[in-house]
Amino acid sequence: MQEATKPDVLQQSALLPLTSTEIVNTMAHYHRAEMARMAGWRDRIDRTSNWAITVVAAMLSVSLSTPNAHHGVLLFAMLLVFLLLWIEARRYRFFDVYRSRVRTFERYYFAPIFAPVIGEAVNWRQMLGESLRDPQFRISYADAFSRRLRRNYIWMFLILLLAWVLKISTPQLQAEGATGGLVSSLREVLRNAALGPLPGWLIMLGVAGFYGWLLYASLRPYDDAAEGSLGQVHV
Repeated sequence: MQEATKPDVLQQSALLPLTSTEIVNTMAHYHRAEMARMAGWRDRIDRTSNWAITVVAAMLSVSLSTPNAHHGVLLFAMLLVFLLLWIEARRYRFFDVYRSRVRTFERYYFAPIFAPVIGEAVNWRQMLGESLRDPQFRISYADAFSRRLRRNYIWMFLILLLAWVLKISTPQLQAEGATGGLVSSLREVLRNAALGPLPGWLIMLGVAGFYGWLLYASLRPYDDAAEGSLGQVHV
């Protein structure tokens, strides 16, 4: 059995880099590959953000350009932006995996070349090897959601909220075509906030609860879970 497997072992060892030049070439090619994968997921994240901005701009234009547009258009925009945020959080988790590998190269390989630090000894090749053998997410879905919400999407949601409040509180933006600056009573606001058979107070309560949850999600502390408990990366 040992004699049968010996040629396979020799063939496998012959394919591995042995000299310092071969090792450096291997690292350079692998670094470029990880950079390409990181850039690919970065591009996917940017596309999702661009779609969300386009949705916000289009829905604002439709809702505020004419009194005949229903305020439900803005509620629908909130739902679409939330869906895009949910997709982007998933993409961000994959991006974070490849970004961590690139940063490992930069921190422990390239940085010592340009500015060596005495006494710094980290087995970074072991770290990369374990990441390649068993890829694990480094950030939870909730943390990814909170990070993207805090950095980009919270501003889109606030713009939609301000537009919705303006829509239901300004008579000139209602289908009745009434004149005047703002509504004169809370009852009128509740009437304007109604959505089909749903009363206005229920819609306003739902919007308030939704934005309260968004505020909590944007301000929540990050999880302290270990990286290995966050799930495997399926690539």
